[in-house]
Amino acid sequence: MSIKFNADEVFEMAEQLERNGEKYYRRAAQGTDNKKAQKFMLQLADMEAEHLKTFAAMRAAVEAAAKEDTVWDPDNEAVAYLRAMADGYVFNMSEDPAESLTGKESLQDIFAKATQMERDSIVFYLGLRDMVPPKLGAKRIDGIIEQEKGHIVALTKMLKSLK
Repeated sequence: MSIKFNADEVFEMAEQLERNGEKYYRRAAQGTDNKKAQKFMLQLADMEAEHLKTFAAMRAAVEAAAKEDTVWDPDNEAVAYLRAMADGYVFNMSEDPAESLTGKESLQDIFAKATQMERDSIVFYLGLRDMVPPKLGAKRIDGIIEQEKGHIVALTKMLKSLK
């Protein structure tokens, strides 16, 4: 069964990734007594909240016609990743990563999962960027990708500092 996405749905997926990330970082911050790690996770949560606002604004800017039509992708290359993701082959959009936190995870486990979430987000946003025309904010997606890369660097440094 072929799954088709319109621009509105693609931006909704991006928003959900950011909601999941923000919720994960806030819940993880609540589950630790390490003040340095807690502050760091809350900063990441705030960044994810800003990304959510960016995608919501981009979604609102999509014209009504774009919400009705399938995203333009003549060779179906950009959409192939989104289809795989929707089918659960890459990562499960319906899964709330914060729900997986029991409070018994080590900070290393929390940061390792967070790093994987950031990587997944980058891959998704690279596909999304290819589908968004410049007039609708492709450059803004580039900025978010750079911030997500920065999150990975910061998570790696924090993880090393805990060892």
